[in-house]
Amino acid sequence: MRTHILLLCTGNLCRSPMAEGLMRAWLPSHGLFSAGLCALDGAPADPMAVALMREAGIDIAAHRSRRLAGWMLAEAGLVYTMEAAQAAWLRRVHPRHARKIARLGDPCGADIPDPHGQSRVAFEQCYAAIRRAVQARLPTWLPETDRPLAMRSSALS
Repeated sequence: MRTHILLLCTGNLCRSPMAEGLMRAWLPSHGLFSAGLCALDGAPADPMAVALMREAGIDIAAHRSRRLAGWMLAEAGLVYTMEAAQAAWLRRVHPRHARKIARLGDPCGADIPDPHGQSRVAFEQCYAAIRRAVQARLPTWLPETDRPLAMRSSALS
C-alpha cells in the first residue's frame, strides 16, 4: 500500500518544496505532496531553493505553491510540519488528524529554519536540516533493504 506524505510549511515556497523534492528522490514509491499554511496558490518555488536543489540533482522548478486544504489532511497517512508550533496549531485546528501530524525535525530535536528572503547560506542550512530530518526518519518509512544505497553511507552528514 502506498503511503501518502504531506509536507507543510508557511508559504510552500522554500522548505516544503525542498523536502518534497528530496523525498521524491529518496522515496519514489511514496505519494508525496506539499502545501503551505498561509500559501498563495500558484507561486513558483523561491529561486534560491530551485537553484540549490538543482545543484543537488533535484528539479523543483515546476513546483507551484498551494494552501493547505482539508482533502490533503484526509488523504495523507503522515503529515509533517517544519516547526513544532505549526504541528501544535494543526493538531488543535484539526484534532481528527492529530495522530498523524508531527514535526519533520522531531528525530533531530529541531525546527527546520525558514530561509525565505534570506541569504544562500540560510537556504543551505535549511536544506542540511531537511536532509538530516529525512535521513533520521527513513527507518520508519522504509526497511533497510529498500533504503537508497547512498542513505546507508555513514559518510553523509
